[in-house]
This record gives sequence, structure tokens and C-alpha cells, in this order.
Amino acid sequence: METLANNYSHIKGWGIDADPKNDPTYPMRNRAGEDTKSYDWQRPTQQPIDIEVHHSTERPNVSAVFGTSVPPSGLSGMLRRYAFKHPENQYGRWLPMLLADRINVVEGIIEDFKTGKVPNIIAEKGMKADWQHNRSGVMKKAAVAAFLVAAVVAWNMGKKSRD
Repeated sequence: METLANNYSHIKGWGIDADPKNDPTYPMRNRAGEDTKSYDWQRPTQQPIDIEVHHSTERPNVSAVFGTSVPPSGLSGMLRRYAFKHPENQYGRWLPMLLADRINVVEGIIEDFKTGKVPNIIAEKGMKADWQHNRSGVMKKAAVAAFLVAAVVAWNMGKKSRD
């Protein structure tokens, strides 16, 4: 063990957790059995469940408090229902969740138009600040978007000429 410490001692912070008394995870570990005393706490009163609430398959119940502002709905809600059927450590959980987030943005924009509100996408995406502080990044994004649009248009025009 000593040679291992010497081999890596030039790395800043190496061996910081070698001393069990200085271990930041110590309260969470059950080293002698007396640590479980800190887990004696009363569960908060359960928030009333009057909307659909997703919870992990790895947890026996719904958390005591949860958000209710945007209940799952539409295609994004269907993807979230599918995702919550999988354990937290699988791609079948997180990839549908990421896709559901993107779809939810589009659903929100459509909902805005339905209710007569024109969304200010530039302000909502923070593009003004992005333009001020990351102009080259904005230009790269615009170039990629222009290329993709041009490629789709060219592909569609080529498809029409083949038909």
C-alpha cells in the first residue's frame, strides 16, 4: 500500500479518503452498527396524490413530496410511463426520458399556439445572452442548422425529381 501511495502522491488530492476518520461518506456507512441511530426519523406527511405520479420501480412508494405543475400528458407522458417501467440504471429508462423532455418542449410550443400565445423562443432559450457571451458557438449552431435544413430540402427535391 505504501508504494502505491508513493507512486501517485504527485497527484493533487490523491489519498484524501485514505483515512477512514476523514471519509466524507462515513455517516452513510454502517461500520459498527451504531450509525443506524441517525436514520430514526419520521417520514413527512404524504402529499395528497391527485394526479399521475411516476416513481421508480426500485422504490416501494411515492416520495412524500413531489411536483404537480406539469403532470405527464401526450406523447411525452406515454414515453415517461414506458421509461418508469425500467430500473434507474438502464438505457431503457434514461433514453426515453431524454426524448420525452425534447418532445415535451414541442408539445408546449404547440399548446402555446393553440391558446393564442406566440412563444418567444429566442428569450426562452437564452439566445440573447448566448449571442453576447458565446457568439462563435451561436454561429456554429446556426451553420449546422442551415446545413441540416439544406440537406433535407435537397433530399426532398431529389426525391421529387426521381418520382
